[in-house]
Amino acid sequence: MSDPVRINKYLSEAGVCSRREADRWIAEGFVTINGRKAVMGDKVFPEDTVMFGKKRVSKEEAVILLAVNKPVGIVCTAQKREPDNIVDYVKYPKRVYPVGRLDKDSHGLILMTNQGDLVNKMMRGGNLHEKEYIVRVNREVTESFLRQMAQGVYLEELGVTTRPCHVEKVGKYTFRIILTQGLNRQIRRMCQVFQYRVIDLKRVRIMNICLGSLKEGAYREVTEEEWGELLEQIRSSSNQPVIPKW
Repeated sequence: MSDPVRINKYLSEAGVCSRREADRWIAEGFVTINGRKAVMGDKVFPEDTVMFGKKRVSKEEAVILLAVNKPVGIVCTAQKREPDNIVDYVKYPKRVYPVGRLDKDSHGLILMTNQGDLVNKMMRGGNLHEKEYIVRVNREVTESFLRQMAQGVYLEELGVTTRPCHVEKVGKYTFRIILTQGLNRQIRRMCQVFQYRVIDLKRVRIMNICLGSLKEGAYREVTEEEWGELLEQIRSSSNQPVIPKW
């Protein structure tokens, strides 16, 4: 007989939502177990009937992890009220949702999965997982600009200084940047501090998974080799929020 699983973990592993989102839905009375409203900390046994709203939930047997080449204009959300949401755009036959975000004005690699724990482990900033971008700006890229970007930039509107990062010039108006955090519109904000405006922003890698030659708007399943290396990289990663040290 299988061991019971906490209800928020059960919903996450079923590909319904992340654990944090599950906690909110449970608190709002949207989840039932065997006909009664679930509460935080409830455990689910294999024979139990779990309902998310009017839909019965069953755990996915197979892990789904897709690499998607998101076009500009598509929004990285599963919310149906957003007409350009990425879930409807991709039209994958099973329930998947995006791992993190890539803003509407940017394009390139976004991962989609049915595994909430995987999302948390990959996207927690404290785990220092790399994301790589190619950025085109409206002015010539100088050594001074690259050096200042790499050292870390204070973003006044967010009240934070970005982590030191790797930045290198790849063209007169283009540079490559590798981040280990994902602040809101981080690269655009960093550039703006030095009076640069982003013309084009493309994400080409998340950890060991690369965009490669995947066509814009297309998706592919990650390979066995990519999946194995990814698991190795997140093996010691936390899926808990990072507690700041003051």
